[in-house]
Amino acid sequence: MRIAILYNDDFSHLSPGVNRSSQDAILGVVASFERALAARGAAVFAFPVGADAFGFSDDFLDAAPDLIVNLCESFGGDARGELIVPALLDLLRVPYTGSGPLALALALHKHKAKEILRARGIPTPEWQLIERLDALDKLDVPLPAIVKPAHEDASIGIDRRSLVKTRSELAWACERVLTEHRQPALVERFIDGRELNVGLWGAPPEILPIHEIDFSHLDPAHPHVVTYAAKWDEAAPEYQATHSVPCRLDPQALDRVRQVARGAFEALELRDYGRVDIRLAADGSPYVIEVNPNCDLSLDAGFARAAQAAGIDYESLVWRLVEIAMSRYARPSHDGEGLGAAGPDARGNRRAPAGRGRLRPGAGPARSE
Repeated sequence: MRIAILYNDDFSHLSPGVNRSSQDAILGVVASFERALAARGAAVFAFPVGADAFGFSDDFLDAAPDLIVNLCESFGGDARGELIVPALLDLLRVPYTGSGPLALALALHKHKAKEILRARGIPTPEWQLIERLDALDKLDVPLPAIVKPAHEDASIGIDRRSLVKTRSELAWACERVLTEHRQPALVERFIDGRELNVGLWGAPPEILPIHEIDFSHLDPAHPHVVTYAAKWDEAAPEYQATHSVPCRLDPQALDRVRQVARGAFEALELRDYGRVDIRLAADGSPYVIEVNPNCDLSLDAGFARAAQAAGIDYESLVWRLVEIAMSRYARPSHDGEGLGAAGPDARGNRRAPAGRGRLRPGAGPARSE
């Protein structure tokens, strides 16, 4: 089986000395995937994606892959460009892993995602989008609140000052997002409670063992918030003091969390795999704070840790993601995605209907248990 890995290589915009840990982490994921796929006998090709939407396509098309593993998290240095690669792959009729452009666009427009969640009856904290500072005069989100960039992921733009308790702190945090990140600020009511990470994969989505963030070792003065440093800066105190641990909930609460997570996954039309982050209020009510399609697949990331808790090693996790994507393309398509019918590929050749030829569930080496 021939598998091409696409990953973003668009870091030239970063100034010297800027912490680029979240960008560098993707290179580690690529190496881990290459090893895992090669161990199952796949022929693996990795292709960096820069800022040219079409400059990389000839390279991976020449490799004639059976499947693309899409690890692109941005395009041209902009997280909002994450949807460009899957959109191009759809146009080229090339099968790939993970969510499509719609889910990626919704997740990176946090206020739109929250509107959909609310319309579906899925609880999410009250929020307001701030595009100008004078809009704060009409803010009706109660404090304390979290202020974060409206179009970022990986906790970019979030630090201890993002939790605001006063109007002056709120104005300062919003101005910082507007000026430094050049995008609207999302002001969201802060749910002071446990933070859960719920990994899901497959169709219908199967829920992996739930984990939560252990804040108990944080400096008492540090808010219980997963900041950028807590995720990516190994030298930061909050990185050292926050850990993902198995979550223990009573059966009723567990069922409710699973229901909410699955509802969020399906409401935003995630595919193959993803993670839903949930905060529990003092009364135990779950609130969705983030929906993460194509979540971090690093060896030590939460998704891999959840799979390990289910008895799935990393190599098996990677191959299972390949199987999930191939199975999706083998099913009849109802939304125009993928290879639902025979048709010309990007080279103008006739492509076999999904489920025939090399693209089929179970292709490649047999999965070991």
